[in-house]
Amino acid sequence: MDWGAKPLVHRPLLGGVAIVVYLACAKLITHVLTAGNYGFYRDELYFVAASKHLDFGYVDFPPLVAVVTALARVVFGDSAAALQFFPALASAGVVVLAGLMARELGGGRFAQGIAALATLVAPNILVFGTWLSMDAFDQFNWALASYALILVFKRGRPRLWLFFGLAAGVGLLTKVTILYFGFAVFAALLLTPARRHLLTPWPWLGGAVAFVFLLPYLYWQVTHGWPTLEFWGNYGGKLDPNSPWEFLLEQVLTMNPVTLPVWAAGLYYYLFSREGRPYRVFGFVFVILFAIFAFQNAKFYFLAPAYPMLFAAGGLTIERFIRLHEWNWLKPAYVSLLMVAGVFVAVLSVLPVLPVEAVAKTTGLVGGNAGIESEARKTAELPQTFAFRHGWEDMVETIAGVHDSLSDRERTVSCVLAGDFGEAGAVDFFGPAYGLPQAISGHNNYYLWGPGGCSGEVVISVGVPLERLEAVFEEIEHADTVTCEYCMPVENDLPVYVARDPRIPFEEAWPQFKHYN
Repeated sequence: MDWGAKPLVHRPLLGGVAIVVYLACAKLITHVLTAGNYGFYRDELYFVAASKHLDFGYVDFPPLVAVVTALARVVFGDSAAALQFFPALASAGVVVLAGLMARELGGGRFAQGIAALATLVAPNILVFGTWLSMDAFDQFNWALASYALILVFKRGRPRLWLFFGLAAGVGLLTKVTILYFGFAVFAALLLTPARRHLLTPWPWLGGAVAFVFLLPYLYWQVTHGWPTLEFWGNYGGKLDPNSPWEFLLEQVLTMNPVTLPVWAAGLYYYLFSREGRPYRVFGFVFVILFAIFAFQNAKFYFLAPAYPMLFAAGGLTIERFIRLHEWNWLKPAYVSLLMVAGVFVAVLSVLPVLPVEAVAKTTGLVGGNAGIESEARKTAELPQTFAFRHGWEDMVETIAGVHDSLSDRERTVSCVLAGDFGEAGAVDFFGPAYGLPQAISGHNNYYLWGPGGCSGEVVISVGVPLERLEAVFEEIEHADTVTCEYCMPVENDLPVYVARDPRIPFEEAWPQFKHYN
């Protein structure tokens, strides 16, 4: 197949947009076929609980993901595969937008295909199509806003700033880190001739549109005492400290090293070149975001939504380089390299396709996450993205055994107190089949949902530090231990306690269990 730049009007099924759509469909189908293979991801159990408490906001995330979860449950059911469809669809949409951005920049079939393919095989983008989280939708919103900006700069239609504001507004309902993107765009405008846009009302109106979307979340923050500020204040404590050089290395590795020529070429040889001057804003946006996230020691995947634009610019640059030197052999060679490397990385650390035993034997040799840590916690033989899908029902079964061992009277008044939202979400999801009451927890939004009707007379506790229990209860019994083979180490060998006789009324003791992190 000739991946040249000339459009084939008479062969639309082999045109650039068609190739982009094929790649996006391949990604979506792959996610659908592998969905649910390893079970529920930890955060999904939390989001299911949040979907039963719909609100304008939550301690650790804006409301959109809870609404999407509720919609998925109504339309598709409560299975892991059902919950993972919408993020898979959003992640496939990022592939489409990367290709369309390359097209708007003037790229032909090869440029559009490379932009889409690089986006597809980048682990930091691919992985978030495999479970329900904020990030798949966040990446889509960033890509949509970037596409809107290209249209603004290319077509000279300032009203398209409203389209940018709409994408950013939905992004604010998804994940507040898009505020960094908005700041970077503003700063980049000031640094380039595109600052002339700021002399018109349209960027400001676009910002106003985005702000309107944020208002319900701000209202929730005000009425709940700004809990998200406390959450972010504690957030750094669970991150693995990195230098800027380590952050850069993580970017290269987690975006797939074979995509480096694409995004590096897009950044340096196009966006900061004379030819790419109309779109230089995007080059500064990436540099500003990189500096902010590296300085703040942010998680490496916070920068992932900024790459589709670089892939688009890089696809165009490589296409023109090949045409200039007439190295047509490089087209199938590089496409093949991207595909092979993408499949290799995806199978071992991103897509739940292999038997878990086989993955553990391979990744365990290099420390599970291969030295790439997003959090300061011990990892398992499996990558964290896999390990957090194991052990949840086993944990609930162990808790149920302790619950069944209680006397009839104690079972009637007992409640389950979990240490974090994953454990609480697992009890809420799997517990009813075992006759367990709904869980309570002091972690993040579970704290705001309160202790319910729990009197504290008999509490089955899992994941709560013993010293915290000792500060509240007179009697504490070690009843059992949760074990699991492939789960995160923090969830293995977890003691289950039965606590009795609170020293003070349990509602008064409830603030002692609060932790936002």
